[in-house]
Amino acid sequence: MLEHVAIRCIDRAASGMFRDALLAPLGNTRVMDSGPVVGFGTAGKPDFWIGPSDTAGVPRPSHLAFAADDGHAERAFSDSAVALGTEVLHVPRVWSGFHPDYYGVFVRDPDGNDVEAVCHAPG
Repeated sequence: MLEHVAIRCIDRAASGMFRDALLAPLGNTRVMDSGPVVGFGTAGKPDFWIGPSDTAGVPRPSHLAFAADDGHAERAFSDSAVALGTEVLHVPRVWSGFHPDYYGVFVRDPDGNDVEAVCHAPG
């Protein structure tokens, strides 16, 4: 179901150190640290992210990503969002900046959060 989650924090450094210590006994470590965001997980794959609660004074939403089996499921997810009148932030497409087979669609839920469906299979 959940593929990854991102929450927002006021003090990224303090929140990162807290999670370093808290998640280590569960076998999770800091696997990515790219500027304002930090990803935690196992085997090099971040499943849980922290990031700033605002950027330039603008509050940032939380982010939930759900696993999709394939591109058909992604498009159905996007079509459902459109039918519900939801804002589509990014139509289904390959996000090669994440990795070559990262296929995702991003929508906004009624509470202002980012919701994504993502598939990691080629094509």
